[in-house]
Amino acid sequence: MNKILVIGSGAREHAIVRALDRSPQEKEIFCLASNMNPGIAELCDELAVGNFNDPAFVVSYAKETGATLAIIGPENPLANGVADALWEAGIKVVGPKKDLAQLETSKAFTRDLLKSYNIPGGPKYQTFNVMNGVADFLNELGENYVVKYDGLMGGKGVKVAGDHLHSHEEAIAYCQELVDSDGEFVIEEKFVGEEFSLMSFCDGDNLKHMPAVQDHKRAYEGDTGPNTGGMGTYSDANHSLPFLNDNDIAEAHAINIATAKALKDKFGEGYKGVLYGGFMATANGVKLIEYNARFGDPEAMNVLSLLESDFIDICNAIADGTLDQIDVQFANKATVCKYTVPEGYPDSPVKGEHIDVSGTSNPDGLFYASVDIQNGQLVEAGSRTVAVIGLADSISEAEAIAEKEVSSITGPLFHRKDIGTDAVIQKRVDHMGALRSKC
Repeated sequence: MNKILVIGSGAREHAIVRALDRSPQEKEIFCLASNMNPGIAELCDELAVGNFNDPAFVVSYAKETGATLAIIGPENPLANGVADALWEAGIKVVGPKKDLAQLETSKAFTRDLLKSYNIPGGPKYQTFNVMNGVADFLNELGENYVVKYDGLMGGKGVKVAGDHLHSHEEAIAYCQELVDSDGEFVIEEKFVGEEFSLMSFCDGDNLKHMPAVQDHKRAYEGDTGPNTGGMGTYSDANHSLPFLNDNDIAEAHAINIATAKALKDKFGEGYKGVLYGGFMATANGVKLIEYNARFGDPEAMNVLSLLESDFIDICNAIADGTLDQIDVQFANKATVCKYTVPEGYPDSPVKGEHIDVSGTSNPDGLFYASVDIQNGQLVEAGSRTVAVIGLADSISEAEAIAEKEVSSITGPLFHRKDIGTDAVIQKRVDHMGALRSKC
């Protein structure tokens, strides 16, 4: 009997629980949540609300349920050493220990790791915790720079020249803000190209790669507005993306493989979990923007909806170091995922308002995120609310399904209608074509 504890309660964790539930194996699934997610509660033997960032609390709950395997969804428990505490208690974990999770929790750590192990894809960069040298390095980079806070800020600590910072003066003011709050930060060259996510299952030595996905961080159509956790994603039936070539995918795979090897060399133990590379296809090869130490959200919905292999087998193999013995297969289908979010999101979202999902036609394509149940009603809890996914033979058909489903959810909500549309994808293809032709 598999007794599995899932930590986290957003749409990503709903996708994880649904993938576990599809396994024909005997199982009990428990969830440690920050909110009452009705989609997860329906599939789990028990959902408990509590502080899943507290290692002692997580271990105590895991022991209480008799869990033999834990899957950590969000990044904060990883940063707090929850994986370390569970392993010490004799519970297997999908999710890296605290040292290895620095890949996500520290931008400087990742840049230094790539540099010291000669892994390609890194930018010219410098790390600062004082203002000394900041202006000189900005001058060296000119108008192509990015300032990244060196820690977790929910995707909101990165400021890009031209998008968020419109002059060196603005960049210096942001750096000063970080210094004033005792923050360390990285300034690095800005890559020009198209972003994509490529996640790999990793058991410390062996990697099995997932289909490439493109996320849309900006809140509004046409890639405008503030950054968010991700408004939606798409993937193609061939597991690549329309603007990528075979070489781009191979380079991303190679960077993930080299990074896993470097981590094992550095710490003497392997990275066990999902290695999520945020990449940029540029005119001169694939570059690494950043790493995350867990499934992406929304990307988890795309890839786990396509997963044909037994997810429980994969998770056990990650923890046991036997991933090379597992055949990991994904359906050759395209996916489009769209999030509906509260009015005012991300800066001043409405909360506590009733939403209605009864108009949707495919319950398996619906993922609950930041929701709660109040007086028996489903209400918005302030962040991304509900995600839907469309699966079809082409991105265009998948987009039509996702758009129809997301539009049928009612309440004070909005979503990006343009994600996965032919026009947006053609724009990406044309952009990469123009960059490559200059080479």
